[in-house]
Amino acid sequence: MMNNIITIEAADVFLDGCHILKEFNWQVKPGEDWFILGANGAGKTTLIKMLMGYVWPKFGAKVEVLGERFGQCNLVELRKRIAWVSPFMQKWSDDDAKAIDVVLSGFDGTFTLVREPEPAELKQAREIMQQLGCDKLAEHRYATLSSGEQVKMFIARALVTKPDLMILDEACVHLDFKSREYLLNVVDELAAKPDAPPIIFITQRIEDISRTFTNGIVIANGELIANGEREKILTEEILFKTFDMRIRLHETADGRYWPLPER
Repeated sequence: MMNNIITIEAADVFLDGCHILKEFNWQVKPGEDWFILGANGAGKTTLIKMLMGYVWPKFGAKVEVLGERFGQCNLVELRKRIAWVSPFMQKWSDDDAKAIDVVLSGFDGTFTLVREPEPAELKQAREIMQQLGCDKLAEHRYATLSSGEQVKMFIARALVTKPDLMILDEACVHLDFKSREYLLNVVDELAAKPDAPPIIFITQRIEDISRTFTNGIVIANGELIANGEREKILTEEILFKTFDMRIRLHETADGRYWPLPER
């Protein structure tokens, strides 16, 4: 068994001459689900790109994902073990495709169905859709689905490859209130399954972070300003440093924190 799912040590990332991530250190252990919180431009996307091997830190850093040390592994093969789900993928999908076809496209890493699926693949795709409660939508045209249902299809698409790590990248950003709650419930149910992969949940909204994510990091201006247990880092003081505004937190019965800006 690997020691850590993710290990980042002393990582500095420069893009176009700008210092995007600064002296970054982070570890995720097996069985942990983490959130990444930060405002727009904080460096969240660059961090994920670094985890996927699309951007590289300055020489001397250590980046290790799923037991594979960057610079000593096959990144193409490693990426197949990571499910990256983002609502921005919606623009690459075929609106005329059936929902089941979007899910099946995950086997080939495409966004449209490029071949006739094998019977075993079709069976697996339908089973995963059933587990996520969206099997009744299988024959519906993708374009007719709600935003929440479309993101749900991308989660199912990611799971058909049986990933070792799932990254949910701003999955709620384009959703209305009802669709967001619907999707967050799906994520909680998925994380509770005994065979679920570790989940990294990226968001800019505090209220998106459920009790599922017991650990987290907070990023501001490319720096990791908080790292640890959820209750210890979701504080009004840390959030002031994150968003540069005074925020009061209201905790609800389900353990989520809702921000109330101070005027």
